[in-house]
Parts: sequence; C-alpha cells; structure tokens
Amino acid sequence: MPRIHALPPTLVNQIAAGEVIERAASVVKELIENSVDAGAGRIEIEIEDGGARLIRVRDDGGGIDADDLPLAITAHATSKISSFEDIERVGTLGFRGEALPSIASVSRFALTSRSGNADAWSIEVAGGKPQAPRPAQHPRGTSVEVRDLFYNVPARRKFLRAERTEFGHIDDLVKSIALARTAIEFRLTHNGKAVRLYKPARDEGDAVRRVGDVLGESFTSQSLRIEHAAAGLNLSGWVGLPTASRSQADQQYFHVNGRLVRDKQVAHAVRQAYADVLFHGRHPAFVLFLDLDPALVDVNVHPAKHEVRFRESRLVHDFLYRTLHDALAETRAGVEQAVAPASALSWPQYRQQGGLGLGLGLGVREPLADYAALLGEVRGVPSQVLAMTDVAMETLASVNIPQADGDIPPLGFAIAQLHGIYVLAQNAHGLVVVDMHAAHERITYEKLKASQSGDGIRSQQLLVPLGLALSEREASVVEEQGDRFTALGFDIVRSGAQSASVRRVPTLLDDVDIAKLVRDVIADVIAHGSSRRVEEAGNELLSTMACHGSVRANRRLTLPEMNALLREMEMTERSGQCNHGRPTTVQLSIAEIDRLFLRGR
Repeated sequence: MPRIHALPPTLVNQIAAGEVIERAASVVKELIENSVDAGAGRIEIEIEDGGARLIRVRDDGGGIDADDLPLAITAHATSKISSFEDIERVGTLGFRGEALPSIASVSRFALTSRSGNADAWSIEVAGGKPQAPRPAQHPRGTSVEVRDLFYNVPARRKFLRAERTEFGHIDDLVKSIALARTAIEFRLTHNGKAVRLYKPARDEGDAVRRVGDVLGESFTSQSLRIEHAAAGLNLSGWVGLPTASRSQADQQYFHVNGRLVRDKQVAHAVRQAYADVLFHGRHPAFVLFLDLDPALVDVNVHPAKHEVRFRESRLVHDFLYRTLHDALAETRAGVEQAVAPASALSWPQYRQQGGLGLGLGLGVREPLADYAALLGEVRGVPSQVLAMTDVAMETLASVNIPQADGDIPPLGFAIAQLHGIYVLAQNAHGLVVVDMHAAHERITYEKLKASQSGDGIRSQQLLVPLGLALSEREASVVEEQGDRFTALGFDIVRSGAQSASVRRVPTLLDDVDIAKLVRDVIADVIAHGSSRRVEEAGNELLSTMACHGSVRANRRLTLPEMNALLREMEMTERSGQCNHGRPTTVQLSIAEIDRLFLRGR
C-alpha cells in the first residue's frame, strides 16, 4: 500500500460533492436553503437545460460581506454554528459548510453578494481554484451561478437524466420549500420561460391558497386541516381524505422545523393512521409540519440532510399516529371537512338509536345471529353486539321532517331508493347518493370495534405451548417487553438464548398463523417500540363479519329505514368510507345538476 497522505482540497471537495450533490436538484436545494437562512423575502431560480447548463439562484437576503466571500467557498466554513452546543440545537436549514465548495468543485461557479449599504463583490471558481474577489453590480442580497454541472467529472455527468426529468425534480423541490415557507415569494424559470410564481402569503387565507397553487384546488377541498399540540410537539398542516387517495406517494410532504425530511417512523405512523380507511396499494396525500425543540431532533445524520433522528422517536410516532387517527375518525358522511368532536356537530341531535332499524324483513338479523352463534363468545365478541337491536318503525316514521334549510341534517332526508342499491336523499345543498351496503358495513364495523375495545383483548390458554425459534435480539425483546405482549393478549416467555414459548393468544385470533403474527409483533416492537398487528388482524376479522352482516344490495327499504341509515351515518366515525376505503356517499349540488340539464345557458 502507498504511504498515507493528505488529499488535495479539490479532491476533498469533489468527494464531498458526491455525498451532497446527487443531481441538479441537490444544488438548487442547497442554494435555496442558504437564501432562506439569509432572511430572503424573494427567491428567483433560473434553470437552463434541466440544470446541466445553468442554475442561478438570486435572493434579497442579508448578503455576504466582501471579506467573507473567500471563506464562503472554503470547506466547513459557516456563519450558522460556532460550538458543539449549536450543533445540538440547529435552527437553520444549512449549517455544515461544505455545500458551496462542493458545488464549486464540480462546476463553473460564481458568487456575487452585497450586504447592507456596502458595495457588491463577486468571486469565481475556475478549475477548482478560487479567484480574487472583484467589484460587481448587484442589489442587496446574493446571487449564485452554477454553470456546466459536472463538466470536470464526466462519470457523474453521465448519470444525469433527460432535461425534462431533471427539471421535474427541481420543480418538485421548489414546491416542497414553497409549502413550508409561505411568507417568501418564489419565481422559477426554465430556458427563459416562467414556470412557477408563488406570491408571499400575508395571512392564513393566502397560506391556504399557496397550498392550492402547489397541489391543486382539489387537494385543499378534499383535505382536513390539522392543528394539534401535546408533549412539546406541535403538528399542523393538511391531510387528504381517504376518498382522495392517490396511486403513488407523490403528494406527501413532511417538514420538521421547516425542513423537508423522509423518516421511517413518520411514514409508518401515517400509514397506520390510514390503515382502516384506505384501499391496499393506495397512498394518502398530506402536507404536515412538525415543530419541536431543536434539541430533540438530530438533523446531522445525512450529508444532504434528507433524514433526521428523533431523540424520543416512539413519542413522536405515537403523537403523529394518534393525532391523524383521531382526525380521520371524526370524518362523518355529509360533514364539512373540519375536525370537531361529536358533541360539537352543528346539526340537530336526533333521537339516539341503540342500533340501525334494519332488522325487520331485511334478512339482516338472521346472518348476524348465525355469526353470533358461530363467532360470538368463542371469538371474544359479545353476541349481543352482533345482533342489532330493533328500532320501532312507527317511531321513526313519526319524526317530523323540518322544512327550513337550517334544520336539515347533513345527509338530508331520503326521497327514494335506486335499483335496491342506492339511497337518494335531499339535503340543503342538493342530492345525496348513498351506497347503502357500504354505509351499513362501516356502521356495523365501528360498532363491533367499539364493543371489542370496551371488553378488552380476551385471551385463551393453549393446550400445548407453541415454541418459537428466534434470534438472540428477538428473544431479549420478549424477555424485556413482557408487559407489552401481555397487554396485546399474549403470554410469551423466553425459554432459551434463541427461543421463546407462547402460552396464551388472543381469543379473536385463534385461527391465524400465531408464529408469524408473534414474529411480526416482535419486529414492530424492535422497529417502532409498539405494534398494532393484533388490533389490525382482529379488525380484519371484524370487517369481514361486518361485511357479511350488513344490509345487502337489492333489499327494499322503507323511507323511515333509509332515514335511520342516514342518521346513523352522521353519528358514526369514518362513515364517509366503507371498510375497504370506498366512498359511501356522493354529493351533487343543485348547480352541478343544473349544468347537466344546461339550465341558465
């Protein structure tokens, strides 16, 4: 081996560039973040040839003193930290000090800046070597010009994709930063053509419009506003309704203290929150902002700062899951997209019904009774929950239908049934179409879950304990987290260095693959500190029971029975979607119906 020697600065910077600069969008990210940290109110991004030929970022921030220009392009020189304590409480987007020299080492680079009332100065880097600063003409702020990216690293330049692809990454990046920094104006041009203009937000209404400009008005109209704080954590933003899910995870933006990040704990918490209302293979859309003490999050775990590490990762995970889960649970069919407790719902409180009045002449009670006999006490689900109580039809029929719009409930009142499948109702906005099987399925499912939750997780002793071969780490988790498994309905003891014995299992899950389930639960506890596998497996069974026990298509309902269904929907959590994520209702406004008939034209 050759003798140990120090690498030349140019090579050091190019190695750092390999970590920081993946593509043209990486350069744009570093430059915009510097502009944000400089207090810019306007940021202009000019791109040519997808960033391969030119990237120019101009801002009106605080600028750089002339004497500091050579330091700005020196490795690990920064104005953002000065001690280890600053690293533990990073409050800026950029702080490592390697971005500018790394970019300058793989491009033809120029930096021009003016601070305060001082004169503007410019410095260039040619062949990896900085030139002497020289006077320039420039308003207050900074401009960074990056030409011919990777011109001196042909191997890296070959990995650049087509112009359209590279610019698409830049466009997505600008969108993500614009969502988090609504007070800043952003202008994006490509090959001399204006592509994006996001004007600064002056109030909450402007901020909502910014979200609509970035993600489309359909997102803001089909999303829930989130605002919740607890345990030193504050979560705000918007989450898309389950019915507005997407085939790809292309509208998912999560910011921690204003920094766009990708985090496995966050992704898992969001996925768990949507688990009960989303089709398999579909992805929710969301724009979320988590604010917490900078000392509780480490942003220095990735060279490009894409990832973070939370000091209390389980607390953050549970906070995100519970906040989003509760918000989605409060979505009720016909209710405006706002998170409100049931006690604060804005329509008249109609007679609380012990169950849906669909037990007479509909063939509903018979299959439910069969399930009660077959699966009731044996599965740990009280049989009385599976047999829905009757509501006297004459009582429902005697309810006076209010005439004033203010007295009409969200889903209105039934007027007809279509082909034995859909219930048609009239409300203050127009026509409501309800899929009666999907709606009743959700109602039944939520009742079963509530009963199961109230009774707790029942467990039963295995005649012969089930032996499991585990890794040493998994066996240690079983030994250390025994109380956690007990709470889930298991009795598991460590029986060796790499083995464990299962003595009790949840009654509801006696037909599932216990060995696989236990291993999955252990994996969840290791990765996330908790597990919802048991609850999900139980919910899957309850969902099947609810589906089979719900009113079927081609069942003729009377008007009182239809109205009973509508009232139950208004009081049931997540009633906007069935158990499989399909919508249960569709609202057609009078204006939409008028357009179908060309009225007013």
